[in-house]
Amino acid sequence: MGEEGTEGTVYLLCLAASSGVPLFCRSSRGGAPARQQLPFSVIGSLNGVHMFGQNLEVQLSSARTEDTTVVWKSFHDSITLIVLSSEEGTSELKLERLLQMVFGAMVLVVGLEELTNIRNVERLKKELRASYRLIDSFLGDSELIGDLTQCVDCVVPPEGSLLQEALSGFAEAAGTAFGSLVVSGRVVAATESWWRLGTPEAVLLPWLVGSLPPQAARDYPVYLPHGSPTVPHRLLTLTLLPGLELCLLCGPRPPLSQLDPQLLDRWWQPVLDPLRACVPLGPRALPAGFPLHMDILGLLLLHLELKRCLFTVEPSGDQEPSPEQRRRLLRSFYTLATATHFPPEPGSPEEKVEDVAQKTQVPRACYLVSGPEEPGAGWRLVALQSGPRRLLLLLSAQSPIHAMRGLATHTLHALTPLL
Repeated sequence: MGEEGTEGTVYLLCLAASSGVPLFCRSSRGGAPARQQLPFSVIGSLNGVHMFGQNLEVQLSSARTEDTTVVWKSFHDSITLIVLSSEEGTSELKLERLLQMVFGAMVLVVGLEELTNIRNVERLKKELRASYRLIDSFLGDSELIGDLTQCVDCVVPPEGSLLQEALSGFAEAAGTAFGSLVVSGRVVAATESWWRLGTPEAVLLPWLVGSLPPQAARDYPVYLPHGSPTVPHRLLTLTLLPGLELCLLCGPRPPLSQLDPQLLDRWWQPVLDPLRACVPLGPRALPAGFPLHMDILGLLLLHLELKRCLFTVEPSGDQEPSPEQRRRLLRSFYTLATATHFPPEPGSPEEKVEDVAQKTQVPRACYLVSGPEEPGAGWRLVALQSGPRRLLLLLSAQSPIHAMRGLATHTLHALTPLL
């Protein structure tokens, strides 16, 4: 299994399906945004072969060359997205989900009507520029994983009940049922209505907040790709502490000016210390002092019914590999395990009727040793499925293979009360 993102280049193309006119091209190299563009002749060829297949009623979804994977996907017979990746170990599952997130980001910013009924291509190009920052964050090496898992990245605050009570009270006082606390793109707490948001907006909204430059307050128009793709809502954000933002999703009211300092102080001043404890939780996800085995270098816990996840590579931070390598290893292992061993998440597009009938036959665990095969070398990765939860662990080379499943089972039991 190769590590995703090792000095490869990713190109993302967006075209109008009917005319083949390019709307934008974004790229990244080695996990960082790049300014590289594909020649128009290459763009035309990639779109042409896709259209040729459609004319023959053949659906071209992906192709591989010696060093590049290409995935095509059309949305509403209006927008065609194409992604090319030369990153080592890239999977089609990862690229397919990337395209789903990119289209969701486009709808979030400009609305579905503008994308399905293109009246003025040049105007649409200008409007789509507002989505570039969010789209580029999907192409780079992110500390989040919701783009791949399609679950909301979360953190576990030490005093979650106090924050939940303050958030619910503040949202009610502000006149909306949709509120959340977000730190570094991860949800700390949210109201029941916010948790009921559909996919992909439940993932996209906190990701959008984390991708924007810091501001004390924002009034940002957004469309909900699943819940309201043609009628915009307002996303109000208020910075409570550096890196920690309060988010409200609402209609025409309340105006941002109504959220005055007195209202903020009334609800948030009493919980200032719990709020401060949330700020460093971003990359760590788990409360300080949470007991984890010393061999654990990273973990991903998914709750497939709630569509939430915990993702961290902070344990044993002074050991090799680096945090970036750990994230790549866990992302690669997730795609491998999901595509090969475990069934698609409930309700996902990949789920088929025959797959549902065979769920009794799916494995409960799998493992992989990555790197040299000598004793005490190579990273260990193990995945364990138990009910709606799936746990993936990255373990040090010293962890004995025969003990991995027991360690994963013990860790899952310890984490279950948190998610």
